[in-house]
Amino acid sequence: MGKINTNAAQINATLISNKRIGQYQQLIINIGDLANDCKPGNFVAISVGGESSRMVLRRAFAISRTSMSATFGGTMELIVAPHGQGSRWLCEQGEGALLDVVVPLGTAFGIPTEPVEALLVGGGYGSAPLFGLAEVLKARGCRVDMLLGASTGSKIYAPMEGKRAVNSLRIYTEDGSMGQMGRVTDAIPNLIADLDVAVIYSCGPMPMLAAINAITSKSDVVHQAAVEEAMACGIGICMTCVVPVADSTGAISMLRSCIDGPVMDGALVQWDKVGRVL
Repeated sequence: MGKINTNAAQINATLISNKRIGQYQQLIINIGDLANDCKPGNFVAISVGGESSRMVLRRAFAISRTSMSATFGGTMELIVAPHGQGSRWLCEQGEGALLDVVVPLGTAFGIPTEPVEALLVGGGYGSAPLFGLAEVLKARGCRVDMLLGASTGSKIYAPMEGKRAVNSLRIYTEDGSMGQMGRVTDAIPNLIADLDVAVIYSCGPMPMLAAINAITSKSDVVHQAAVEEAMACGIGICMTCVVPVADSTGAISMLRSCIDGPVMDGALVQWDKVGRVL
């Protein structure tokens, strides 16, 4: 599976908890000692549909956070929007169900070696992995501020949890039903200046990530973006999740978001070429 996934393993994992939170489903899955190898930004590939299903491809889900406890051992939390057939099947599974998972996969967010000012920007339920990241950054001594955005308030994931996890939280919705009316990117330029932000971590729709990068490209702020591209295999074989990325010489290659990502240097992703044939 390549050097990026040397800690990954395929296991049958027990679903410990399955709860509805707003429009989303919170799944807690027992993965044992593999939880120690999971980092913010990693994902899991899960076999869906059961043994008789025609859904032969695994589904990839971002890991929200992991934890170790005396009761359950190592667990991972997933926040799932039951939109597609595979995610609906997963969300319908009862506690105690065995799930065929491959974990941990992909590249993780880079964590600063010393305390810095960090801004976390999330769109919809794509913001869930940022909560676990916030915990890691704060343990490193970083100041952590968060922006959450969505089209409407019901699509903002766990705003109260976000408020507890960071130094400050601002919410933006396009219809004004929660927080301030507008796009989540509206506040970024002023926050970069006011807070002396050193790094932005982002999770969410590709247009949002591109908009963030347009802002950071005019500054010295590092932008680590967790790209959202559909993954069919999750282990770098099928080439369906490629993203155009430049190297240090400016040469553009189609990199696999499951192996070379999902976390990428936003400054190198060619956002205007995403989805186009090069």
